[in-house]
Amino acid sequence: MNIVTKFDDSRNIFFVSDTHFGHANICRGTSSWVDISGTRDFGNLDAMNDKIIENINRIVSKDDILVHLGDFSFGGVDNISKFRSQIVCENIHLIIGNHDKHIEENKNSTRDLFRSVNESMVMEYKRSPFKFTFFISHLPIASWPNMGRGVMHLHGHMHSPNHMRIAEGRAMDVGIDGNNLEPIHIDEVIKLLRDRPITNLTLKKDHHV
Repeated sequence: MNIVTKFDDSRNIFFVSDTHFGHANICRGTSSWVDISGTRDFGNLDAMNDKIIENINRIVSKDDILVHLGDFSFGGVDNISKFRSQIVCENIHLIIGNHDKHIEENKNSTRDLFRSVNESMVMEYKRSPFKFTFFISHLPIASWPNMGRGVMHLHGHMHSPNHMRIAEGRAMDVGIDGNNLEPIHIDEVIKLLRDRPITNLTLKKDHHV
């Protein structure tokens, strides 16, 4: 059973996913991948990490809410606290990604670095007089709870480019690779998804395969 987390528009709420801080292979200048089409155009890791941190801190303030949909960092457990300490937002809710094993296991009490840590989240967002509900997970799923009632599905993992981040129905990849390496505001997500048809998600080819 998923715990319902309730927010309203008294605070700005942003989504981000797949920051991959410290991940050498996703950085073009340090990647050993044969196919570098999915890499980020930076010459070194510091440049990539610094730009993502800069973008987050420019957009998300200390008292805002940032929901991170997983794959926070690479390079060992110490990098988790290193990069978390550079983000000024005090209210980061983390959804565990497939590369967040240290956080999942709470190694070195890394869960304490975040406001909450969950495998998935049902979020109710009230923007008077409307209420919107989201099913949030790291991995995309083809059919999610209460999809037929208009619940929107937010996920990461796929590293979708901008033109592919929205699926057939009310589902969206909120990863930074499809949003100029920036978080996206909840109102922008609602604007993009609320009037789309209600249908299941046909999963496209996963770059992990």
